Amino acid sequence: MSIKDITVIIATFRSGQKIKSCLNSISREVKVIIVENSNDNDFKNDIENNFSNVECILSGQNLGYGRANNIGLKKVKTKYALILNPDATLNNLTLDNFLKVTNQIPDFAIMGPYLQEEKDKQSEERLKNLKPKSVINLKGFAMFLNIIKFKNIGFFDDSFFFYFEEIDLCKRVIDKGEKIYLIPEIKINHDGGKSHDNEINKEMELSRNWHWMWSTFTYHKKYKGFFISLVIIFPKLGSAAFNVLLYFLLLKKDKKEIYYHRLSGLFNAIVGKPSWYRPKV
Repeated sequence: MSIKDITVIIATFRSGQKIKSCLNSISREVKVIIVENSNDNDFKNDIENNFSNVECILSGQNLGYGRANNIGLKKVKTKYALILNPDATLNNLTLDNFLKVTNQIPDFAIMGPYLQEEKDKQSEERLKNLKPKSVINLKGFAMFLNIIKFKNIGFFDDSFFFYFEEIDLCKRVIDKGEKIYLIPEIKINHDGGKSHDNEINKEMELSRNWHWMWSTFTYHKKYKGFFISLVIIFPKLGSAAFNVLLYFLLLKKDKKEIYYHRLSGLFNAIVGKPSWYRPKV
């Protein structure tokens, strides 16, 4: 078995400043599929002209994280797939270490790096004596999938545009009796929240707030029903409404906008509307 048994899937949106660092960290022997959430032919041509191992698919519109990754995953012909964020980079042995662990834990469904948060990097030294850890979910920035396990599970739920799509997938994996592991030997650098170009930071922040609230309620409703989810989300609803009024009175437009988008996302989820909001870029 070699790294050629892995396909890397990367969903992008206005990621021109980050994606090349990501691609440069991946061996040219590995097939990479980028799904760009736009119709940006210049981006596609630039990437494919500079990286012979990369196929760039243009979705034609902003489909979100889950749906874009699904497009790539459906084209995978290898045994394994690594879902990677554009603001993540691999270390020299990352892919080899993934393959090494597949021999130790052949029945896994998903694996990921043990360090899931940037704040945990100070604890790298303690990883030396740790063993793979079985968990119920992991972060979506780096998910190593055993493709055969997903024939009956499916991939991401297309209804989630952004947030909770990886939590939902992990729940379905666990509910099917499959296993998810965090692996101490796997090192992946992740900037976090920096997958897009800097000039669209404000719009992306508004979009994140809208979708965080929409996805939070929708995820709970999917598994716990409407009324229990309403009870769970009610403090967030009250907080968002209060802060919209507060920052309106204080004439703090930027803060008011953020909480208005949180309130709007939650309201749209409660009344059953799909996740329609898209960043205005």
